[in-house]
Amino acid sequence: MLDKIFPKIHAEGYKFLVIFVVVTIILYFIHGFLGFIGFVLTIWVYYFFRDPERTSIDDDNYLTSPADGLVLQVLETNGPKELGLENKKFTKISIFMNVFDCHVNRTPCSGKISEIIYKPGKFFNASLDKASEENERNYYKIKNSSGEDVIVVQIAGLIARRIVTETSENQDLKQGERIGMIRFGSRADVYFENYEPLVKVNQKTIAGETLIAKK
Repeated sequence: MLDKIFPKIHAEGYKFLVIFVVVTIILYFIHGFLGFIGFVLTIWVYYFFRDPERTSIDDDNYLTSPADGLVLQVLETNGPKELGLENKKFTKISIFMNVFDCHVNRTPCSGKISEIIYKPGKFFNASLDKASEENERNYYKIKNSSGEDVIVVQIAGLIARRIVTETSENQDLKQGERIGMIRFGSRADVYFENYEPLVKVNQKTIAGETLIAKK
């Protein structure tokens, strides 16, 4: 029960939490109401960087969600040109994370990371289509147990300024394992073949647990 009220937080969150605590104390001595606002914001920062444990299905016949959030798109499209897949057709699912969602991202399948590519970019609202091609983003090409490529793209949002990678090329992953996080509002895209989507636009997802596609 306590882990629901006081979840553990991601390592990226500690420095922000300390800053907000110090600022809140200063604001409190200036004016009680300002201190209250600082206190509320400190609580928000704590929960923004929460990093709860998740239980995945551990089944190669399914893909799980890489992010907590809201499904924006389910469509057929070309693969990312950054990975040389622009002439290959994939199903793409886009998930938008607002500032109240958990921002720790997870792999949708077990497999090996064959490639990680970081691309600097702009900071459009992550819910816009052009964010997939113009915003700061990080690509993970994951080779699943069938030898197929599953691509996860972390995309920074309007106020996000850093994508954090917690994995490396040639690393073996278990389904639902953490791969990184994005700070403050963002989006995750998943590209895959030979799976049928199980989610619809406007559906809520939970990283590592919600089933988004099936063989």
